[in-house]
Amino acid sequence: MPTCDLVLPCRDEAPALRELLPRVPSAFSVIVVDNGSRDDTAAVARALGARVVAEQAPGYGAAVHAGVEAATADYVAVMDGDGSFDPDQLLPMLADVASGAADIAVGRRRPVRRGVWPWHARLGNAVVTAWLRRRIGMDAHDIAPMRVCGREALLGLDLRDRRFGYPVELLQAVTHHGWRVSEHDVDYHPRAAGTRSKVSGSVRGTLRTARDFAQVLR
Repeated sequence: MPTCDLVLPCRDEAPALRELLPRVPSAFSVIVVDNGSRDDTAAVARALGARVVAEQAPGYGAAVHAGVEAATADYVAVMDGDGSFDPDQLLPMLADVASGAADIAVGRRRPVRRGVWPWHARLGNAVVTAWLRRRIGMDAHDIAPMRVCGREALLGLDLRDRRFGYPVELLQAVTHHGWRVSEHDVDYHPRAAGTRSKVSGSVRGTLRTARDFAQVLR
């Protein structure tokens, strides 16, 4: 099995990490990026064997970039640390990339039950991905909530967004560079109890994220 670092951007995700980290397959070395948490996210992560990187600049893109820069493995995976995804579903994605079948493997959310994915967040995601497919021929139907690719290749894309527009900029960049994309259905679960989404937890959060998306669309 090739070496792969798993970057988990986190802010106040201690309750989720207690359940999530023991479930990460041994193929992945975990890097938790603490993005200004006010709870014991960092302490929980260290106690469960993860490497912790502190990133004080706020924003999803800032946290992900810090984790990718800190990674040392040939491949890097990125996934939310809120307990909404199954880390074992990263394994076939890693296999695709490591075998050369794809340059990047991305997840496509499939809610496990009604209400997991709020209507406003689902609508925003659908609008953005449909626009990208029509405008630039992007070969994906979600904004890559789980993904695996080569670390050096990812850094070579020179992504600049440090907020929630990061995954949209990523999908645009890999399309423009002709990367081969494999898309995998992934289970989408409710967030862990005691945590709250910064994006889909409210209409306001979704609108703020849509603004970030709009700023990187081109």
